Amino acid sequence: MIELEKDGGLWIATINRPDKANSLTEAMLEELLEIAEAATQVKALILTGRGKVFSAGADLDEARAGLATSDVWERLSGAIAALPCLTIAALNGTLAGGANGMALACDLRIAVPSAKFFYPVMKLGFLPQASDPVRMKALIGPARTKMILMAGQKITADEAYAYGLVDRVVEPDALMSTARDLTADVVEAKPEIATGIAELCR
Repeated sequence: MIELEKDGGLWIATINRPDKANSLTEAMLEELLEIAEAATQVKALILTGRGKVFSAGADLDEARAGLATSDVWERLSGAIAALPCLTIAALNGTLAGGANGMALACDLRIAVPSAKFFYPVMKLGFLPQASDPVRMKALIGPARTKMILMAGQKITADEAYAYGLVDRVVEPDALMSTARDLTADVVEAKPEIATGIAELCR
C-alpha cells in the first residue's frame, strides 16, 4: 500500500490506501522507513498520498493494539530528517495524528486548500512522538504548537500557511507538478553542492 516511483534522482513515495483515509498500518510504516533509509543517495524525496486525505494517522485497529505508541513513528521521522537530499511532503489532503511526524521531518511542506491539520493525541490519551512537538515548535512557535496538541484545534491550510507550518498552498491539480518543480534544481545539481547546502541549512 506504499507505491514508490523512481525517476532518476527523484523518488516519490505514495501512501495508497484511500478507502481507509490512508491510515497507516505497522507494515506500511516499516515500508516507508525502508524507503527513507534507502534514499541516502537520491537527490530528492517526495511523500504524498492517494485520494483526498494525506493520512489519517494510525490504523484504528492497530492503534488499539499498540501501534499508537510504537517507536516506528519516531524511527521513520528520524530517518527522513537525517536524509541529505531535499524532502518534500506534498499534502494532497488532511494530515492527522502520528502522520504529522513524517511531514514535520521534511524540508518543505505544500498542501491543497482543503487540507486540515490536527494531532489529537491528548484527547486520545497518548503522548506525541518526542520529536514532533520539537519540530512543530521550531516552525510555528510554542503557543501555536499547544493550540494543535493541547487545545486540539484543527488548522486549515490557509492558517497553516500563515503560521509557517506549510510553505505553499496550491490547487490539487498543481500539487505534484509544484512538488516536482521544487526538486528540479537539486536533481540537476552536483551531489556535493546539494549536500553541502543542505548541511549549511541544518
